[in-house]
Amino acid sequence: MPAAVLWDMDGTLVDTEPYWMESERELVGSFGGTWTHDDGMLLVGLGLWTSAEILRSRGVAMTADEIVQWLTDRVQVKLDEKGVPWRPGARELLLSLRERDIPTALVTMSMRRMAEQIVAHIPFDAFDVIVSGDEVEEPKPHPEPYLRAAALLGVAAADAVAIEDSLVGLASAVASGAATIGVPHIVPLPESDEHVLWESLDGRTADDVVAVARARREAAAR
Repeated sequence: MPAAVLWDMDGTLVDTEPYWMESERELVGSFGGTWTHDDGMLLVGLGLWTSAEILRSRGVAMTADEIVQWLTDRVQVKLDEKGVPWRPGARELLLSLRERDIPTALVTMSMRRMAEQIVAHIPFDAFDVIVSGDEVEEPKPHPEPYLRAAALLGVAAADAVAIEDSLVGLASAVASGAATIGVPHIVPLPESDEHVLWESLDGRTADDVVAVARARREAAAR
């Protein structure tokens, strides 16, 4: 079995990217600018402070910290008003892992307060550890978030499996040494020897994740 399973949040566990894009459009629009879907796509998977600097370059006259707080507030309001949009199969796979007593971590570039808001809607003990964007020095695609999650769980990242949906997230997980599963959502993901691609989490169980970890060990032993 994998020593742990490390989950991305936005786009992997929950389909919050549309909430982020809508909030970005509202913010840029409030300063008289225009923010398109393609603009929003450029920020998918990036750390919030990295995204904030891009928004500042597009005419948002606020500090990076102010932008991060504003966007997080808006997305949290949308979560309250519209509900948590779970990705197909995500909670079911998470429960399957927990029933096998496999340690889990949530590794997100969103702020901890938003991660905790989402986790509170899961009707079982879902995660042993949360690593959020306001708790790391280097955001994804740097490996620090995944390395930190593994360290907090007391395991080696190379013995863990990570689940991601974005190019930025994949780069972070792969660089950490974790066996990595890419589940494309908004952004297409390329075929690569560095990660496994699943079309969806729907219908997946802990057995499928265990198989990924086993294949990694067997490949390393050759």
